[in-house]
Amino acid sequence: GKMAGIEVGDVRDQQLLSHDARTRLDDFFSRQVSGYKGPMTVKQFQGGQSNPTFLIITPNKKYVLRKKPSGKLLPSAHAVDREYRVMSALHQAQFPVPCPYAYCADPSVIGVEFYIMEYVEGRIFRDPKLPELKPHERRQVYEQAIRTLAHLHSINYNKIGLQAYGKAEGYFKRQYQVWSRMYQATVTHPIPSMDKLIEWLPSSVPDTRAEHSSIVHGDFRIDNMVFHPTEMRVIAVLDWELSTIGDPLADLAYVTMIFNFPPSPQGLAQDSGVGGVEDELGIPKQDELVKMYLHLRGVPPIPNWHVYQAFAMFRIASILQGVYKRAMQGNASSQTAKETGLRAKIFADKAVEIVERAIGTIHSSSSSPQPSSSSDVPSLFAPSPRVQSLMKEVLLFMEQHVYPNEAVYAAQHASGAKWAIPPIMEDLKAKARAQGLWNLFLPKKHAPLELLKRLDISGGRSMGGELTNLEYATLCEIMGRSPIAPEVFNCNAPDTGNMEVMAMYGTKEQQERWLVPLLEGKIRSCYAMTEPDVASSDATNVQMAIVKEGANYVINGKKWWITGAGDPRCKISIVMGKTDPTNTSRYKQQSMILVPMDTPGLTIVRPLEVFGYDDAPHGHCELHFKDVRVPEGNILLGPGRGFEIAQGRLGPGRIHHCMRLIGVAERALEMMKARAKARVAFGKPLSAQGTVRTAIAESRIEIDQARLLTLHAAHSMDSLGNKLARDQIAMIKVVAPRMACQVIDRAIQVHGAGGLSQDFLLAMAYAHARTLRLADGPDEVHLETVAMLELKRAAQGTQTSSTSEMDKAAALLSTLDPSPQDMLELYGLYKQATTGDCNTTEPQGDPRSAAKWGSWKGRQGMAQTEAQAAYVRHVQGMKRHADGTNSKL
Repeated sequence: GKMAGIEVGDVRDQQLLSHDARTRLDDFFSRQVSGYKGPMTVKQFQGGQSNPTFLIITPNKKYVLRKKPSGKLLPSAHAVDREYRVMSALHQAQFPVPCPYAYCADPSVIGVEFYIMEYVEGRIFRDPKLPELKPHERRQVYEQAIRTLAHLHSINYNKIGLQAYGKAEGYFKRQYQVWSRMYQATVTHPIPSMDKLIEWLPSSVPDTRAEHSSIVHGDFRIDNMVFHPTEMRVIAVLDWELSTIGDPLADLAYVTMIFNFPPSPQGLAQDSGVGGVEDELGIPKQDELVKMYLHLRGVPPIPNWHVYQAFAMFRIASILQGVYKRAMQGNASSQTAKETGLRAKIFADKAVEIVERAIGTIHSSSSSPQPSSSSDVPSLFAPSPRVQSLMKEVLLFMEQHVYPNEAVYAAQHASGAKWAIPPIMEDLKAKARAQGLWNLFLPKKHAPLELLKRLDISGGRSMGGELTNLEYATLCEIMGRSPIAPEVFNCNAPDTGNMEVMAMYGTKEQQERWLVPLLEGKIRSCYAMTEPDVASSDATNVQMAIVKEGANYVINGKKWWITGAGDPRCKISIVMGKTDPTNTSRYKQQSMILVPMDTPGLTIVRPLEVFGYDDAPHGHCELHFKDVRVPEGNILLGPGRGFEIAQGRLGPGRIHHCMRLIGVAERALEMMKARAKARVAFGKPLSAQGTVRTAIAESRIEIDQARLLTLHAAHSMDSLGNKLARDQIAMIKVVAPRMACQVIDRAIQVHGAGGLSQDFLLAMAYAHARTLRLADGPDEVHLETVAMLELKRAAQGTQTSSTSEMDKAAALLSTLDPSPQDMLELYGLYKQATTGDCNTTEPQGDPRSAAKWGSWKGRQGMAQTEAQAAYVRHVQGMKRHADGTNSKL
């Protein structure tokens, strides 16, 4: 039959009580339970996989007995004495639990410890879909469950005598140790997702502080509650075996776990849930219940909810594996234990899916981190051991600190002043700097090394200047996966480009005043070039007037789309304008000048929106300059050098944008795959739909193509310089934003209407990716650059940018450290060898160029093929000089 909705039957053979045991039990009842009158009839509840539970029926009353299982048990498991203790304390505090009557620690009575409690008449709902109720009643059941949970967590455990019931701090660390050990002690077959969780969880679970701890039930769910026979209210919470003192959000994650599973065809399976059918059933959605709980408790939003959810599933998977192992040994208390235990893998797989949907692929710390792609990238651009080590550190930092705090950043921004910086950002920056993950973008060839030596931050690690563009590219991709990550590592635009400009072209005074605080992350900056009244994709159109008056420059004009200008920490702007509008060379009319943001006459007129996003608190602003006066010492490099600086600035910055876009696209693809596996339409998962599978495949292809092209461009910049790599740079500036827009758009489509909402980062990511098809120059400008170079090569009869021998020479060059004289020699030879151009203008980017220019100028008349051979010979000579041998290329 059934009692309160639970199957009750005869005592099963393994737990059968002998006649002598029943006699001793009857004697114990007579002595310890007030009002007891026999004889007793014993039945066993069929539910419960852990502590066997029995119904004791007497002529005038029913009781419930819970005992330890018989047989060999794991240490500290099945502690019925703790159940009795916590229920006694909670009953005194008037929390709804059955009245506990007596506890027996003497195994001589029935062979094991046990306790006796009240039998509570009421309803227990075994199926989370609540088929026996009406829709409005289903909502009431779930809401009452959350109210009961909030009540439990609001009880001061110190005041009811439970101060020693568990440690108040480090709950998840302890729980991880308990359940990982239990799982490892009961493993019967490999479960790869459990192995993955065991490795990932220790560095990801929250560190619960004492003041945030409460009584934790440990198995809080709908079917562990007794509801009033006729009213929708909880009258008893059952099964306190796993209770302790700890993080209350563990219970919240556990009770809402069913929202992560669709209904099971079998109805009452352990993994049967209500995910995807809430509206149909009239059940509140998970987010609604979580918000209700937070409101009742008066606590802030949960930043790393996916960690709590994953841990809840990891724990139930460990429990189910233990059930399965006991069933194999013949010790389980349920006849369906074998079937139930086999479901451990289902929970572990779902936990990994939830984590990877939130933060991307879980990377194993026991192996070298690899790009997210399935391609053969490592064999083409294998990271050095140093970069592999940095990748591990950055990946770990992202998983521990960045992904969990994306929601915190959003919540703080939403609750505070619109243009104020969320406090969590400065906290994360401090952590990254303390770990030495700081200014990783700054190329070593441009780094002001003496300056950086004064700013060492962690264990002697420099504040930048250690990596090449190629080495940084993979790290930049990882950072690009989160909208807040680049700033956390002080690798965010436009500061990265501005810091490079000051490092390359700034005077010592300019570097001390502005570069040092930028490197330290104390201030931010902006770059003002685009103007509202001209087509700024052609930088020679810039009209802002920079006029010399005595020892000052006076600036007048308008700028717009100035990223970062709205940030309250933005203290300096690099402004491009015309100092010599009548110069016959269109490329020597412009200059760049440093303008402090608090200079009189400089006004932030308004923030501009991209598809409705104003990107506060950083913003893209319109600036007006009216008689803005700055000292002549603020000019960068010198009058008329602005166009040259602009071209030098855009090279690395373009690599950074492209690699970040690849990171965004990878995360969008991971979200697409997770959504496709989790959603069902027209009778089958989206992942089984042909159009969705095509979208996934095309996205993988496009991401890997873009990554390879970007890494090749980074390599060319390192080995040949930004100017000679301009065709590769132009190509990636077309390919990467287009690719990201396409991948994100597909992810939005798979997410349906949700993909357009603020619940996912996809809409914001699309707006950002679409912006970058204009922000660093429109596609058309970059396509024109590629076409121009291709046609020039065709006119000279060359097929590619270099011959096979020149490719080898370029690869060799990347291992050498050319002198200034060699670099200028190679510049001219390479220029002529690849383009046949004998009229190359003098390079202006290196202050040493004027003195060294004549070293190759007289050789311009040579034929293109001769120039190619000369280039190769020159690199060979450098190699022989470097190693003192006659080694050949």
